[in-house]
Amino acid sequence: MHPIQVRLTRELIEKIDKLIETGLYPNRSEAVRDAVRRLRVFA
Repeated sequence: MHPIQVRLTRELIEKIDKLIETGLYPNRSEAVRDAVRRLRVFA
């Protein structure tokens, strides 16, 4: 994998952190990777 830098609003970060707290994702990186993979469905 190659690293990239992404800037998100505080609101989005808080929503991602809630997904991590519920156990849906182990960390922020995996949550963002999953979101990008899901976007591929529309591309």
